[in-house]
Amino acid sequence: MKKVSFIIVNYNTRDLLEKCVANLLDGYKPSEIIVVDNASNDGSADNIKERFEKKIKLIRTENNGITAGYNLGIKKATGDYYIFLGTDAFPTKEAIEKVVNFMEDEKNKNVGIATPKIVLRDGSLDMDAHRGLSTPWSSLTHFAKLDKLFPKSKLFARYFLTYKDFSMPHEIDVCISHLMCIRKETMDKLKKWDEDFWVFGEDLDICYRAQQLGYKIMYLSNIEVLHYKGAGVGRKETKDLVNASRISKESKRRLTLATTRAMKLFYKKHQEKKYPWVLNQIVYLGIFLMGKLRLFSRGMKV
Repeated sequence: MKKVSFIIVNYNTRDLLEKCVANLLDGYKPSEIIVVDNASNDGSADNIKERFEKKIKLIRTENNGITAGYNLGIKKATGDYYIFLGTDAFPTKEAIEKVVNFMEDEKNKNVGIATPKIVLRDGSLDMDAHRGLSTPWSSLTHFAKLDKLFPKSKLFARYFLTYKDFSMPHEIDVCISHLMCIRKETMDKLKKWDEDFWVFGEDLDICYRAQQLGYKIMYLSNIEVLHYKGAGVGRKETKDLVNASRISKESKRRLTLATTRAMKLFYKKHQEKKYPWVLNQIVYLGIFLMGKLRLFSRGMKV
């Protein structure tokens, strides 16, 4: 069996992290678990060391963002596959075996990144794990809700690719790093995660770069993994979880601002040169206004 390196970046999710690691220890073998703690102040690192010191590799570091944490994890990884995992994701042994078996199939050798069907606690799909490439058009149709009006339209539903056949594994453009399986050889060619994406947008960037290298991104709809979405950033849908209550208002504000910062960063890096100056200014204005709207809608200082 191929070895898997689970790489987890943690910041102030002590209870979730403990549950996440415990779940992995009962799961897929052979594997290694690498936990990068980004200077948590909730005792995460000490707790995980006390509970699992001989079973994991723990890296303590400053909080330089999720991508810097991933890059530190890669340096310690010895697996044939890297699985980047959120502390709020809980894959079963069978799910990991199926993902690895898929990647090992000779006919899938051009697949660089794979992700399972990620399911939320209420049983619905996490559509952020099943996305198309962000372009001015796909973003416009999404935020104008045209994709909800025409979910089977290839013209209007490119943001979440809802016109795809979910009964079968299929190619997508973007998955999230809450359970992202990358071949070591693919990661070697990508070299590292872009640390300009401090949080959010990092998965969009790395999937795009993998596609530019000729790799496919596959959504394995026959494999399910549970995701406590939002627990790591204190969203209201996870307020019943201990960790969510520990996220300060100021941290939530910074995270809200980071969502639109990531949009601007990705567009400037990968899209700006493809479009005329006027359209670019409209896009940047739209991103700016969206940032203000998100702060206002969440009761935060604009």
